[in-house]
Amino acid sequence: MGSALCEWEANKPPNWTGAGMRCEHHRHGNGSTVQTSSGADLLQARKDGDPTLPIGERTMTFTSIYRAIVIAAAILAATAASAVELSHAEQRTILSACRADYHAFCSGVRPGGGQIAACLKQHASELSKGCRKAAAARTRIEGAQTSSHSATLRTGSKVIRNIAYGGNPEQRLDVYAPANAQKAPVIFMVHGGGWARGSKSASRVVDAKVAYWLPRGYIFISVDTRLLPSADPLDQAGDVAVALAYAQKHAASWGGDPSRFVLMGHSAGAHLVMLLTADPDIAGSRGAASWRATIALDSAAYDVSAIMKKRHPALYDRAFGADPIFWHKASPTLRLKTRPVSTLLVCSSRRADSCPAAKEFASRAQTLGSRSEVFPIDLSHAEINSELGENKRYTTIVDAFLRSVL
Repeated sequence: MGSALCEWEANKPPNWTGAGMRCEHHRHGNGSTVQTSSGADLLQARKDGDPTLPIGERTMTFTSIYRAIVIAAAILAATAASAVELSHAEQRTILSACRADYHAFCSGVRPGGGQIAACLKQHASELSKGCRKAAAARTRIEGAQTSSHSATLRTGSKVIRNIAYGGNPEQRLDVYAPANAQKAPVIFMVHGGGWARGSKSASRVVDAKVAYWLPRGYIFISVDTRLLPSADPLDQAGDVAVALAYAQKHAASWGGDPSRFVLMGHSAGAHLVMLLTADPDIAGSRGAASWRATIALDSAAYDVSAIMKKRHPALYDRAFGADPIFWHKASPTLRLKTRPVSTLLVCSSRRADSCPAAKEFASRAQTLGSRSEVFPIDLSHAEINSELGENKRYTTIVDAFLRSVL
């Protein structure tokens, strides 16, 4: 492609005219123009390091404009059944709503070859509510992002949605119960999402687990808590404890046995249930009784202090800040002083940090006389969540642990 002059109007992207990525003439909000040539020469950006800033906050390179559009399409591909063509306004809306999600999960992924789409799809169940809402407003596919449990529940099973366990609108839980449940064991699930996003009704959180364990007589409870920035991880752990106390109190009305609870969490949710496990006073001070065991699905945040003292993803800074005292309080391994309930710590063997952190916690728990098992598995972080209930070997091992403690 030959030389092209690309000028910007404030808040208006260029009009792409084909594979050559030519852009028609627009005027930048400050009246400036920039000369480019051959598509390889880049428009210089005031904030060129952030390809997901809302359009109009910066001038952009050809590469970063293209990347931003790819990200927008990838986000929709992660949440929609089929791809859609985005208007400029829709691009701006989605990019603004999903910027934090992109940075939390995929900021190091280069565009091309569907890599960004694959990354976001991998974390689809953990995208923020605002991101999913923005995508749903365009595509009307919000239901595709939430559980499709209706296709997997057996006749007579029941779902009670959005039960309030606290006064905040985010303090809600869903109950999935088999038909004619009586004194049933209860799996109490907390979703992941970097302490800032995620949903109790996400399909990866619910579907396979409900489909597998409800027919085996279990009740499945899925919990939402307050999230960053309104609640830090310690506040969120407190929400989990309040929800647990509420669920134990009302378990009999759903056909459950309040003395046969097992806590389960994925990612950030695993960190939260492990905080309660390491320090049961968090739960006891909020009215919760003891539970039988805890299953942590691929958390690396057992020792937050150690994480924060070395190179780490930005999501940890947003969650844990800069206070070493807070890091210690938010570290399950460091809070572990007395014998905890039995634990099964599932970790992805594909990650460098997850299994070593789990093994350190297990070693301390075993020293205190507790049963603590580490289960490394060759699945991705997201698959450890979504395939529990589907993957035969993985599910069989978790199910055997459940039966052994209940």
